[in-house]
Amino acid sequence: MTSIPSPPRNPLIQGLGQVGLGLLTLAITLLGLLLVTFIIARVVPTDPVLSIVGERATQAQMDAIRVRLGLDLPLWQQFLIYVRDAVQGDLGTSIRSGQSVASEIARYFPATLELATLGTIFGTLVGVPAGVLAATRPGSIADQIVRVVGLMGYSMPVFWLGLIGLLVFYGQLDWVAGPGRLDPTYDMMMQFTLTSYTGMILVDSALNGAWDVFANAISHIVLPAGILGYVSMAYISRMTRSFMMNELGQEYITTARVKGMPEWRVIWVHAMKNVSVPLITVIALSYAYLLEGSVLTETIFAWPGLGSYITDALFANDMPAVLGGTVVVGVVFVTLNMVSDILYRLADPRART
Repeated sequence: MTSIPSPPRNPLIQGLGQVGLGLLTLAITLLGLLLVTFIIARVVPTDPVLSIVGERATQAQMDAIRVRLGLDLPLWQQFLIYVRDAVQGDLGTSIRSGQSVASEIARYFPATLELATLGTIFGTLVGVPAGVLAATRPGSIADQIVRVVGLMGYSMPVFWLGLIGLLVFYGQLDWVAGPGRLDPTYDMMMQFTLTSYTGMILVDSALNGAWDVFANAISHIVLPAGILGYVSMAYISRMTRSFMMNELGQEYITTARVKGMPEWRVIWVHAMKNVSVPLITVIALSYAYLLEGSVLTETIFAWPGLGSYITDALFANDMPAVLGGTVVVGVVFVTLNMVSDILYRLADPRART
């Protein structure tokens, strides 16, 4: 009995279906994130009304603020309002400053983005070749060095690396500038003289042609970015080594070598083509980790980024700022995962089906 072949799928309909499924998954994930932050805001032992009006306020004043904030409504209705405001970009009002949390995060986030981007670039440019070197020479001195350096990056606390870096390269050798993004003179020049386009000092100073500010910013960012890059490099080199060793044991690699293909072409063209597919996800996750996990580094280097903003808000009991920053971190993770999935499909045709 012959089977009836199934009709061919329309690539356009299939692509639209995948896009629709991806958007639905993204919406459900973000809705779950908002639900978690909403629940946290309701279970923490902090009264937002008391934080606003103070302990000497009358009951009538507290009730008026509670009504204005919508805290007198049922929880399901409060959640719907919270989701509506978040979709519109309204993350609440900071208790400390009275300003919009979204505007404050927009002011702090570029510093974290600049720091994490440089750290990821350093980690990728060093980690990938180091992992390939270790995989192509298993058991050699080079392999042992890469593995030990990677293990140290995993084991040593980031705050300890930051303190030692400041002590050695800033305090003793005077090779780099100290904490902060700029020296006070250049900071005032950046605020009052130059035009801010992105909030990232390296980009803005270059666009303004202020190369003295650019050089000063480089001297400040090189140490914290190098430390974050070292942590990223440890993870990327380890995963690259694992992926590459797995590919070098495949039959198509043996066939290419038997045919007399140069070793560099076998490694960097054939094997790396398949290694780059899972490596995309590794680099994206490393980037996301640096964007949200650089709290200690920003604290040690007095770096005015998102991590420092959330930490200061937490100590000040400013829950709208803490939860707003948490939502932004979650959105960053979800977005980078979605981007890595798209790049994964572009790099590997098999994933499209």
